[in-house]
Amino acid sequence: MNAKLEKLSANLQEVLGDKIASLTEYVGEVTIVVKASDWLGVANQLRDHAELGFEQLTDLCGVDYSEYGEGAWQGKRFAAVNHLLSIRNNWRLRVRVFAEDDEFPMLDSVAEVWPIANWNEREAFDLYGIIFSGHPDLRRILSDYGFIGHPFRKDFPLVGNVEMRYDPELRRVVYQPVSMENRVTIPRVIREEGYGA
Repeated sequence: MNAKLEKLSANLQEVLGDKIASLTEYVGEVTIVVKASDWLGVANQLRDHAELGFEQLTDLCGVDYSEYGEGAWQGKRFAAVNHLLSIRNNWRLRVRVFAEDDEFPMLDSVAEVWPIANWNEREAFDLYGIIFSGHPDLRRILSDYGFIGHPFRKDFPLVGNVEMRYDPELRRVVYQPVSMENRVTIPRVIREEGYGA
């Protein structure tokens, strides 16, 4: 670990203490995991504390870990992964926050801490079903308002449940059950290191 990352890690441990569930450094990036109950307070400290100064959220995305890695994933299923930037200190940080309940994933909204989170949280809600408590306008952003389910959950059928078509006799769009057979996906292949070299 280089001196800059060591300083960032030391500052994080000093400021956040036991609120950090884990801290790792991999390929020149620092990642911390924070409990859902501590997330809003930690977000404010990350932004406001002079030793950290993460004034910019560059990305927030939902993740479904149900099929993560080679073995069966043992942790919580849904998380929000946040990428932060400190322009003043010229460093970056990844913060992962796991929702406590896999059936009804809920996290605190950080839209008041970093306003850009508004749209990103709406996207994570729409695609993964993660509810962001305290969000000013949590509604679908990419899929139809009448859509049932969340497209990026790994339990959604590949061809969907309903299809939409224009009916020339009725002169309007109609919804009907899917007329295609459900496809079986080919299992994901994980190739060994150096494959094809």
